[in-house]
Amino acid sequence: MPPIVHAVGHVKINTTATEAVVRDATEILGLHVTHSDARETWLSSNGRAAELVLLRSDENSVHTIGLEVLTTDALREVEFRVENAGCRILSGRPSLSCFAAGVSFATPQGLRFEVHTPAHDNIHGRRYPTHGVGPTRMDHLNLTSPDPLVTCGQLEAICGLRVSERMADDSLTWMYGGNRQHHIVGIVRGKVGLHHYSFEFRDFTDYLKLGDLLDRFDKQMLWGPGRHRPGDNTYAYYTDASGAMIECSGSMALIADDAAFTPNTITNLERPGNVRAMNVWGTPAPLEWRQFYFPFAAIN
Repeated sequence: MPPIVHAVGHVKINTTATEAVVRDATEILGLHVTHSDARETWLSSNGRAAELVLLRSDENSVHTIGLEVLTTDALREVEFRVENAGCRILSGRPSLSCFAAGVSFATPQGLRFEVHTPAHDNIHGRRYPTHGVGPTRMDHLNLTSPDPLVTCGQLEAICGLRVSERMADDSLTWMYGGNRQHHIVGIVRGKVGLHHYSFEFRDFTDYLKLGDLLDRFDKQMLWGPGRHRPGDNTYAYYTDASGAMIECSGSMALIADDAAFTPNTITNLERPGNVRAMNVWGTPAPLEWRQFYFPFAAIN
């Protein structure tokens, strides 16, 4: 049976600085605002109604990680599996009007997920005026969990995600979904939170535009450009006005032969000698990136 969850759907961020985060998202990254009211602002990189959702708040934190299924039947299967995996359902209704159906659940570790049907998508409105780079889609995210093995087990049991690659000490595991890209979720050992979310770039020259735009706004890349060995995608990272870290990623390797695929285990864990086990071009991750932490909002 293929994975139930197809892809990353959206990320909700609580922020005390909505206007500044919108500026960063539109003027640097190149998203466009699709909806805004007194409570929240939706942004997208294409014709989808929402990929990044900003919630006005008195704190900066990640509120929800959204995962997309293709059908309501798949959603009902997810809903059926939640409690058997030791998690609890928070809502059986979609959180945004652009989803036909959705179910939200919390893990005992303090992570909140919403699994939902695809956002309304205007395929004829994928391109729009922007001064920013203009990525193609939100493609993956890395979350942090104090017990990554348990979190991986929950995502496998509930969403059908599968391991594509892992560190031998389970400090980082990558998992793939129905779209077969190397990973849509990475699970990092740490306090419960979000390490980064990622948008896919079209071309390597996009990093040139990104760097110059960051400089114009008195910002800079946290790490990159480079190429990850896991996933084989190019990358660059920066932080926005909320303090969240954003990866700009090239397209990933695809797992086409699912039946014969064997997940890779990275056994060389010693820094700096393992740098090329992680990065094709041998660029070491800076300490600021390795220790980065963006908290998860408390779940009632």
